[in-house]
Amino acid sequence: MSNLLPLFQTALELGLISSLTVLALFLSYSMLNVCDLSTDGCFTLGAVVGATVALAGHPWLSIPAAMLAGVLSGFVTAFLQTKMGVDSLLAGIIVNTALYSINIAIMSGSSLVNINKSETVFTKMQAWLAGIGLDKFNKLVVALIAVGLVALFLYLFLKTKIGLAIRATGNNPDMVRSSSINPVMTTIVGLCVANAFTGLSGCLLAQSQKSVNIDIGSGMVTIALASLLIGRTFIRSRRMGFKIAGTILGAFIFRLVYTVALRFHMPAYMLKLVSSIIVIIAISGPYIKSKFPMIARRFKRAGAKKQTAGEGK
Repeated sequence: MSNLLPLFQTALELGLISSLTVLALFLSYSMLNVCDLSTDGCFTLGAVVGATVALAGHPWLSIPAAMLAGVLSGFVTAFLQTKMGVDSLLAGIIVNTALYSINIAIMSGSSLVNINKSETVFTKMQAWLAGIGLDKFNKLVVALIAVGLVALFLYLFLKTKIGLAIRATGNNPDMVRSSSINPVMTTIVGLCVANAFTGLSGCLLAQSQKSVNIDIGSGMVTIALASLLIGRTFIRSRRMGFKIAGTILGAFIFRLVYTVALRFHMPAYMLKLVSSIIVIIAISGPYIKSKFPMIARRFKRAGAKKQTAGEGK
């Protein structure tokens, strides 16, 4: 049991941090109906900006800086879609490709930034919690505060006029246009907010790991999509609060599977395959489940025919 607690804590910490990206995908993909493939590059951008500002001696300032960088990334992606006539998938790919060079430039031409000797939001929180003996839970506390605030903001935001307009745009853009709501504006706002969450997620992960690699965001869109679908499977509700909670739960379950896989000494290069398998199961699971009654009936009919044929002989 003592060995399981650190495993569970690590999965919870990483799950909460990555759930910020899942919440971003929840807003852009589920609400706005836009598949933003710039997530990987935006996540790395948030990590790089957050680490650079922390290295400059401003760990708390790194959070709004990373979120602002995410907003800029989301704005460019939305601008390409709405003003330049670029397909949403292609716009995400273009921005993701461009961000690779931008991230390298922010890292001063290097592919790795080490912030091991710098103050971070986690070391600051650790110092505050040391007085009450909870310094070992500094990462968990920071992650909980960040996710709690973002989830609350998202819940309230989607109930505002602009939030309802974003949801309407995702459901029926033609109806939105006929209602004198500008879908261009809702798309830009939605992607800016979503990418702000992604930038924050990258910032926290970088400071949690005390380093940033140029590939830190690789595969994040797959992880976020898998987590989103897992959350939908476990919590099926039309209430927005439950949908958001399911999204966070899905991120934790996904990270728990990842952590367990590493615990059993699975090679790191196999984790991408694990991600893909989880996505396939999450997507095809409900479809296969819906087909079970039909398959069962077919087997039942086949068994009845064999039985009838046997009796005839």
